Amino acid sequence: MLKVNINGLEFKNPVIAASGTFGFGEEYNNFYDVGILGGISSKGLTLNPRQGNEGLRVYETGAGMLNSVGLQNPGIDGFIEKEIPKMMTLGTNVIVNVGGATIEEYEEAVEKLNNTDIHMIELNISCPNVKSGGMAFGVKSSVAYEVVSKIKKITNKPLMVKLSPNAEDIVEMAYKCCEAGADSLSLINTLKGMAVDIYKRKPIFNNVFAGLSGPAVKPIALRMVYEVSKAVNVPVVGLGGIMNGRDAIEFMMVGASAVQIGTVNFVNPLAGPEIIKEMEEFLSSQGIKDINEIIGVARL
Repeated sequence: MLKVNINGLEFKNPVIAASGTFGFGEEYNNFYDVGILGGISSKGLTLNPRQGNEGLRVYETGAGMLNSVGLQNPGIDGFIEKEIPKMMTLGTNVIVNVGGATIEEYEEAVEKLNNTDIHMIELNISCPNVKSGGMAFGVKSSVAYEVVSKIKKITNKPLMVKLSPNAEDIVEMAYKCCEAGADSLSLINTLKGMAVDIYKRKPIFNNVFAGLSGPAVKPIALRMVYEVSKAVNVPVVGLGGIMNGRDAIEFMMVGASAVQIGTVNFVNPLAGPEIIKEMEEFLSSQGIKDINEIIGVARL
């Protein structure tokens, strides 16, 4: 049995498509019925439409990829009008990833989502806070506490907060987000990295730095999920470098109640159903009837 429950919401299995890697789900429906997934986290949305970053946006590394897409998205109104009706027909839980440059932008976007049928909000606090010199909301726990507490007061949806590995102290960050009202946490978001074009003698990306994801970040993500799940009493969703069912099982054994798969979707469009099958096969081979039995079993 692969069913899990997060904040009162039942997931048919613990495999969720990660934000920014799955569009709004429709594209991957050309490869398989995405309704078999436990859920889909939407592309990161902001109050107003964004064109994203200029220049090269994705660059392959030795064990993953760097991305500098820049939250290109249709804006909340465009998403509500055009994308939600389609997402709600996919047959799985719809999680909406929300970002913003100011707390006010987060608030207005979330208020608009209150009147929709989406199942959960995933608050992306890795966004630069323009009122604080561009430092991401997810770096300092005091700033994260402020935005999470304000959003919790106005939303009528379960609130998952996505943590950045670039936080000053990931455990303190998790604790403060929960204190502010987070119903669940997801981690990790991408690590800050860069690449250089040695022939042009300059950084690959116009913005110099970009987000690193893929197998290279898995050991760091596992460690952080382990630490955070021990420190808080809310469900934790683990992500970072999950490429197969074994990786997913590892995250659950260190304390994750579910997982998100991201970069692997670019490598293998059929990763979702394959990972679900591999997890089922593992449980069967070990005589485990309920996947909830393995959550946190590897924590010491």
